[in-house]
Amino acid sequence: MKKITLLFFVICFQISSAQEYSVEKSAFNAQIGTFGVWINNESRLGNQFTLKSEIGLDFFGRASDDGIHFDALAPGITIEPRWYYNLEKRGNKGKNIQNNGGNFLGLTLRYNPDWFVISDIDLYVPNQITIVPKWGIKRNFGKSSFNYEASAGLGYNFLLDKNYYDNEGDVILDLNFRIGYTFKSSRIKQ
Repeated sequence: MKKITLLFFVICFQISSAQEYSVEKSAFNAQIGTFGVWINNESRLGNQFTLKSEIGLDFFGRASDDGIHFDALAPGITIEPRWYYNLEKRGNKGKNIQNNGGNFLGLTLRYNPDWFVISDIDLYVPNQITIVPKWGIKRNFGKSSFNYEASAGLGYNFLLDKNYYDNEGDVILDLNFRIGYTFKSSRIKQ
């Protein structure tokens, strides 16, 4: 009986002292990457879920005989629900999960309006909506507020200006690498 009582208290102690890891309540970031510059906010929806809202300038390009040229910047507005599925595992191993440093699955919904284009050539970027399910990682550089993010996904790009192009959209491969800085984040008190 003493062994069962001792085992019960050990289990209760383990459960009560277990840390529950969760995403930040809110994190405001600036990022620069392979295909643009952005500012964004990640807001907590649950222990492992965030909603990333973002505005920025996306690189656009054109294809020619000598390759693909990225020579225009156009505005982009994005919302992306994310599931950080390994925060508990990383936290239990003592790894840094500050500013949502973990692996995630997300669903990117991006709108590129034809408001303006920054380019030295005459290039038109049509109204378009992109939907991309993706997998990614977000990590911090040590204990600093600097971080990096890499993600990949396969989705679809819907062109809203059907009079301008022959097709209505295309399957796209979304590969991203970004380096950023978190200006402000707030953690839920446990």
